[in-house]
Amino acid sequence: MRKPWIVGALLAGVLLGGCGDPASGPEEPAPAAPRASATAHQRAPASPGSPGPEPRKAPRVLYLGDSLAMESQKVLGQELRRDLKARYTGAPYSGTTLCDYLEGTAERSLVPAADKAAALVRRLRPDFVVLQFWGNSWGYTPCMDGITHDKSPARYFRRYDADARRLTEQITAAGGGSRPRIVWVSQGPDPITPDRVRRVNALYEKRAAASGDLVADAGKAVSPAAGRYTWTQYLPCTAHERARPGLCTQPGRDRTALHRDDDYLHFCLAPTTTRPKPCPVRSPGILRIAREVTKTIRQAAR
Repeated sequence: MRKPWIVGALLAGVLLGGCGDPASGPEEPAPAAPRASATAHQRAPASPGSPGPEPRKAPRVLYLGDSLAMESQKVLGQELRRDLKARYTGAPYSGTTLCDYLEGTAERSLVPAADKAAALVRRLRPDFVVLQFWGNSWGYTPCMDGITHDKSPARYFRRYDADARRLTEQITAAGGGSRPRIVWVSQGPDPITPDRVRRVNALYEKRAAASGDLVADAGKAVSPAAGRYTWTQYLPCTAHERARPGLCTQPGRDRTALHRDDDYLHFCLAPTTTRPKPCPVRSPGILRIAREVTKTIRQAAR
């Protein structure tokens, strides 16, 4: 494994980017007012092995987050529509953290006012709001006021906890009498500061417990069985991956790739581009995360 400072430099260089296909060129960023896919209301059979009965009604799902959500948004939408007939809207922005989605931060934020969490909840009336954030600790976004994990861990965690509470309160108020349930997506191992992600995930657990919300432990799906916070580039193939071409990336060794050699953070197996876009290639890590989030929503929607 490369030295931690080299890994840090690599992550700093790609955190604001997104997956892309160099043959087709970078894709334009998502429009400021995201709309559900035209196929969001189409029905499709549940995928083989989907657990349990379908929900009583098709849930409305809003997906917000950073570059990890940006690369995963298309796959998560596909899984939710296929398994739950969900009406789905993805509105992630790369490089963001929780405060970017708070109303009142538009002038110091990477997310425009129309796409703040509360604004989208008022407009779309979702049943679930999925929040996937790695826990931006590098000072990319102005709304963090320069608070970074490396300079002041205690201030960073206090601020992150406060922003999680404020975001929950704003989503609750925007939902009115039909408050959506929040699904916090736990993160996988961090190769640079493993304890940071452990504590961020603990904050998600704490916030969900305090407000009656949910945690999808997607990070566990991209962690070794023997070490929840041990980073790895490869994991043994699952039965689901073995049964589908291209998902068990090294079938001769019965293992699959989660990360590229040059990107220790993202799960897209295509190179990053300067303009963020959903991952254009089949990537086992993204599918594992999407399936875990879908399972969490399925269980809550019954």
